[in-house]
Amino acid sequence: MRYTVKNMRGIAFIGGESPDADVCRKAASSADIIVAADSGLITAEQAGIKPDWIVGDMDSLDSDSRSASRSASRLAGYNPDRIIRYSADKDYTDTELALALLWDKGCVHATLVGGGGGRIDHLLAIRALFEREPSPDLWITDKEILYRIRSPQTLELRLKPKSLVSVFPCAETRGRAKSQGLQWALDGLEWKKGFFGISNVAVSGQCAVFAEAGAFLVIVSITDTAEAAKTRL
Repeated sequence: MRYTVKNMRGIAFIGGESPDADVCRKAASSADIIVAADSGLITAEQAGIKPDWIVGDMDSLDSDSRSASRSASRLAGYNPDRIIRYSADKDYTDTELALALLWDKGCVHATLVGGGGGRIDHLLAIRALFEREPSPDLWITDKEILYRIRSPQTLELRLKPKSLVSVFPCAETRGRAKSQGLQWALDGLEWKKGFFGISNVAVSGQCAVFAEAGAFLVIVSITDTAEAAKTRL
């Protein structure tokens, strides 16, 4: 059974601008559970991916499908027991509902795909999810890849030379970090709430960020990524 895998990985396709189909398929290839949140279903289907679950109020799906009848036709190809439809007057966003489902099914790692562009309040709402525990580990938009690491993890990246790397703390407590391969070292900086480091440079392309204390978001351009990142304890 899929849901008995140890350290299960989940992926949630969400509304908003998404990476191309190849990136979507690669991200989904290691997932044990795939959830589509509302119009994230369209992104998944365009990449040839059939999600295990579909959640949300489906307002964006209806809009993207041009009519409620077309939305119903799209959903008709799925097991109705795997479609969880909520009222539009709900307390949580569709992305929150998708993550809650992944946690409920036993996932300990979660990736978000989509959510690029669009309204700034939507972007800030997704960003806020990385302040929580549990939190997604990875967020892939149409333009960026965001990695969340927490102490004592190290994120190793292989990027194109001179790629930009930005780092944000994402915890209430003060954090500490070290780095290798960045033009401006992170060592010794006091990372408190509201602090950030943008447009650092991976000089040779190979770099690493080590979270000594607290949690951090590391952001790179999707076009600068040469290989999949490695996260290690």
